[in-house]
Amino acid sequence: MAIPTNLLIALIQAGILVNLMLVAAAYMVLAERKIAAWIQNRVGPNRVGPWGLFQSFADVFKLYLKEDVVPAAADYRFHALAPVISIGVAITVYAIIPFSPAYVHDGVAYSLAMAPNMDIGILAVLAMTSVGVYGVALAGWSSNNKYSLLGGLRSAAQMISYELSMGLAIIGVVLVSGTLNIVEMIDKQAAYGWNVLYQPIGFILFLITALAETNRAPFDLPEAEPELVGGYHTEYSGMKFGLLYLAEYANMLASSAIMAAMYLGGWDAIPFLDDATVLGLEAGSIPMVLIGHVVFLSKAFLLVFVFIWVRWSLPRFRYDQLMNLGWKILLPISLVNVVVTGLVIFFQQYFSK
Repeated sequence: MAIPTNLLIALIQAGILVNLMLVAAAYMVLAERKIAAWIQNRVGPNRVGPWGLFQSFADVFKLYLKEDVVPAAADYRFHALAPVISIGVAITVYAIIPFSPAYVHDGVAYSLAMAPNMDIGILAVLAMTSVGVYGVALAGWSSNNKYSLLGGLRSAAQMISYELSMGLAIIGVVLVSGTLNIVEMIDKQAAYGWNVLYQPIGFILFLITALAETNRAPFDLPEAEPELVGGYHTEYSGMKFGLLYLAEYANMLASSAIMAAMYLGGWDAIPFLDDATVLGLEAGSIPMVLIGHVVFLSKAFLLVFVFIWVRWSLPRFRYDQLMNLGWKILLPISLVNVVVTGLVIFFQQYFSK
C-alpha cells in the first residue's frame, strides 16, 4: 500500500523538526555551561571531544544508562506521563513557527514547519504553550513529595500570573500587524519595519514573561534548590529527568523563535527593503530559503544567549517578589501598552481617511 504524498511529506517534516529540536536543545545545554564558565571566569566542559563539543552526547548517553527510580508511593502512570507532556508540547510548537520563507516549486510551497501559514498561528502557539504547565504540575503532584508538589503549584501560579502579561504583549503586536498569521506578520515587518520599533515595551514585556514561562532564572522558583531540593523534578532520574531538562531548553528556543518572528522581522535581514531584490535572487528560491534560515536562527540564538546571560547575572526572586512583579507591575504596564497602541492605531486610521 503506497503512502500518500502529503502524509509522507508530513512525516519527513516531523522527523526533521524533532531531531533538529532535540540536537539544538542538547547543544544549548552545552552552550549554557560554556557561557556560564566564561561569565564566571572558570573552565567549562573541555574533555569530551574537541573543545568539549561531544559533552552533551555523553550526558544523554549517561542518562539513558541510569536506573529509572520511582518512589513507592508515587502514581507511576502520571509520573511517567509528565515528562512526555512537557517534551511533547515543546516539540509541537515548532510545527507552527516559520523558520524561513517557503520554497516554491511548480506553484507549490514547501516549508520546514508543518503549519506555518495558519491563520490563528499566534493563538495556537499560546494554546500549546499553556498546556505545558500540566507536565510540570503533574510531575510535582504524582511524585507524592511535598517539595515536588510545592514546585508544581508554584509553576502553575507562575504560569497563570505571567501568561496574562504575555498575552497582552502579543495583543499589541497583533494590533500593529493586523493579523494572527505569523508569516503575514513577518511579511509586514519586511515592508514597514520590525515590530520592535513600534512595540519596544511589548518586546521587553514578552522577554520578561518568556523567562518566567520557561522557569528560567531569576524566575526558577518551581525548582529552587535551596528551599525545594529540586522542586517538581526532585523524584525524577534517568531519561525522565533528561526529558524534563530538555523540555526547558526546547521551550526557551521556541520562545526565542516566537520573539524573533513577532518583533525582529523573522527571516527578514534588511528592514524596509525586499531581501530578494537587494541580493538579486528569486523569491522562493533555495538560496533565499537558506538565507532565511540563517537569519531567523541567528536572531533566535541571540535571544537564547540573552536568556543564558540573564540566568548567570541576576539572583533568584523571592516568591512574593515574583507575584508582585507579575500582578502589580507587568500586568498594569501591559494593559496601558494595549490601550495606547489601540488609540494610536485608531487615530492613525481616523485621520488617514
